[in-house]
Amino acid sequence: MFGIGGGELIFILFVVLMLFGSDKVPEIARTMGKAMAQLKNATNDIKSEIQKGAEENGMDKTFQDFRTNFSDVSNNISNEITKAKDNLLAETNTRIEEVKKEVDEVSGPIKRKD
Repeated sequence: MFGIGGGELIFILFVVLMLFGSDKVPEIARTMGKAMAQLKNATNDIKSEIQKGAEENGMDKTFQDFRTNFSDVSNNISNEITKAKDNLLAETNTRIEEVKKEVDEVSGPIKRKD
């Protein structure tokens, strides 16, 4: 949790207990719990308002169409890359076989071409 170890957490709790006293700690915890709940509710309200606005303006369908089109384009690009790779490998293998045949045809000492 936040990169804090168990020993560090106990030390922090001890310091809080020493600063505020045992009677104030539960009240502080309750207040923080209520604040977190209010923050969560406000966040959910904002999300729902944004969602409603998007639905009213047809943006949810636009985003769905965008995701579908993006997926299609991504798949097409992947397929084209795979085809290009396969073609390149085939051409490379063909060229390698041609060079091997040329090397096998050479007999005697290798002569330098000028």
